[in-house]
Amino acid sequence: MFDPDIAPSGSLLGLLQRGRGDGTLHALAAQPGEALAALEACVLRDPRGDWQLESRSLYYARLYSELEAGLDGIEQHLFHPDDLVDTDEHRTGLALSVLGRLAGYGRRDATGLLRRYAAVGTSWQWALDELAVRDDDASLRRLGSAVLARFPAGPEGDAQLAAAVRDAYEPRPWHLWAEEHERVRRAFDDASFHRWQRQLAPAGPTPGWSVGAVLEWAEQPGPAGSDGHRDAAAARCLDAVAGPEDRPELLAAARFGPATARAAALRHLAGKEDPAALELIEAAAGAPERRVADAALCSFERMRDTRSLDRARLWSARDDALGAAAARMLAARGGEADAPRVLAALRNLVRREGADAAGMGPLVDGAGRLAVTCAAPLLRHVYRETASSQLRGRAARALAVTDPAFASGFAVECLWDCEESTRSLAAAHAAIGDVRVLARLRRLAADPAEEAEVQSAVRGRLHGPR
Repeated sequence: MFDPDIAPSGSLLGLLQRGRGDGTLHALAAQPGEALAALEACVLRDPRGDWQLESRSLYYARLYSELEAGLDGIEQHLFHPDDLVDTDEHRTGLALSVLGRLAGYGRRDATGLLRRYAAVGTSWQWALDELAVRDDDASLRRLGSAVLARFPAGPEGDAQLAAAVRDAYEPRPWHLWAEEHERVRRAFDDASFHRWQRQLAPAGPTPGWSVGAVLEWAEQPGPAGSDGHRDAAAARCLDAVAGPEDRPELLAAARFGPATARAAALRHLAGKEDPAALELIEAAAGAPERRVADAALCSFERMRDTRSLDRARLWSARDDALGAAAARMLAARGGEADAPRVLAALRNLVRREGADAAGMGPLVDGAGRLAVTCAAPLLRHVYRETASSQLRGRAARALAVTDPAFASGFAVECLWDCEESTRSLAAAHAAIGDVRVLARLRRLAADPAEEAEVQSAVRGRLHGPR
């Protein structure tokens, strides 16, 4: 996936890259000559840090509609010669998703581009999924011949076709084509048989029914396509096979065992809240093997007993990974007395690493959960500066609790945010006295593309007490 540099947060490009709200529309109105170029730059060069967590397609489609913009830039991008050599679906994924949203708004040019790309493009499955939920039966049937031509006759082509049918996110077009094409009907049968075979066949070797066998199995290479480590899976196996008599062996493995077996034993002992778990975690958190250190920190954050919470209060002052994990635990499970520790951790993290530091989300959530009102300036900084729309939404939720000015401030902007959950929060909190709010709520209520969660919150504000 293309990962461009994020522009300054206050610039037009920066606002668009981040999926920011009302301020973006004002910037678009003030700079119409630059608006389309900036919008296309975002759609064609996906700025999201994690495309699976951050939303943009509806947000950008709405901006295309606001600008009454043409789709020439998207067309050139989709049908560029690079499409033949760059098979990464993220090169075109956001553009195809935006076209799907525009097709949902009735843009025939968007629907036409999706049909053309589904017939000849490299990421044709993505385009087909967009059409599957928006196009009519007759048009989808006409597309069938072009798609089926991608699979040559013969066993290899039939296997590829069966895999495409099996992996289709939206199966509607394939069901339509099965009514007319014998190959597709056979592909459905093959896909069902393959699924049955996978359910019956084991995925790989399984450990023996003893602690020693599980720890030995953990050190073996993982199956193809995995991260190569089995510590989490081995820990689950240990939960099933380990008894009180096995504790000495597990303690030895957690102290001195090879990396993956040590990580598995740590996970198991922490999950069982063993009396020695905290000391073992403290020792392992600084281990040179990343697998061991990560397992120690992850296991600690999953612990739920009071001893672990008390230890987190001691460790939160540490300036290392274990101290950061302790602060996250307090943010998630601590009480009112832990608010200063959470605030200190949040302040230090922002100061050292900025608004997009790893581990920022739990601390932001904790500031809201504990209603740390003096954290509002920090949360406003994170909201403005983060490049992650998911983190911005978490900051908005915390501000709704900690910032008295949220309803008349950021909540209004959030009505235009790219994230569904952030728009829903804004619909529940934005001050109706602002003329922009009532107009926006009515528009969201009438928008057929808006998500159900948002429309439910909007209806609650429009028809409920104000």
